Amino acid sequence: MDKNDAEFDAIIMFEQIRKVSEATYLKNPLDADNLIRWAGALMELAQFQNEDPKQFVQEAITKLEEALLIDPKKHAAMWCLGNAYTTLAFWTPEETEAKHIFDLAALLFQTAVDEQPDNETYQKSLVMTAKAPLLHAEIHRQGFGTQPLGGAGPSGPSRSKVVKSSELRYDVMGWVILAVGLVALVGYAKASAPISAPR
Repeated sequence: MDKNDAEFDAIIMFEQIRKVSEATYLKNPLDADNLIRWAGALMELAQFQNEDPKQFVQEAITKLEEALLIDPKKHAAMWCLGNAYTTLAFWTPEETEAKHIFDLAALLFQTAVDEQPDNETYQKSLVMTAKAPLLHAEIHRQGFGTQPLGGAGPSGPSRSKVVKSSELRYDVMGWVILAVGLVALVGYAKASAPISAPR
């Protein structure tokens, strides 16, 4: 299986999770776990969008905020929302605005750590977010953050910079999106598991 086949399979899988979550929401809009799964699928789908991946991230943020309205102590929603804000901040070229978004992410990660202090993933996310503004500044200083997200691009030596930009974008967002995807997959597996009667 080559990279394109794997990407296609991932798109199909996360699109299916999105559709199932949307249908579940229509039946029960107060299911916070479903909203988290839905947001996770949107975050995963964002990485495959050429036109406007921010739209998917912003929709994921909306779903996660709704989950927190339902259950304000839902640490998984706080953590996922911190990841969504981190992703959004990396795509925000203006440094002051990005810093503000990183601060929101750090606050959410800290709250998730406060709710579940032994969770190493939450702790690592908090540490990484503290370093994120410096990485953001470097990415945008190098011009990687200003590259178009899709469509036709230059050829020759400048094409190499675009390819590197694309690879860097996936590397930076990989740690964020992978984690959200794992949460979505686990949640989807739990939601899809047959319910057995107690013995």
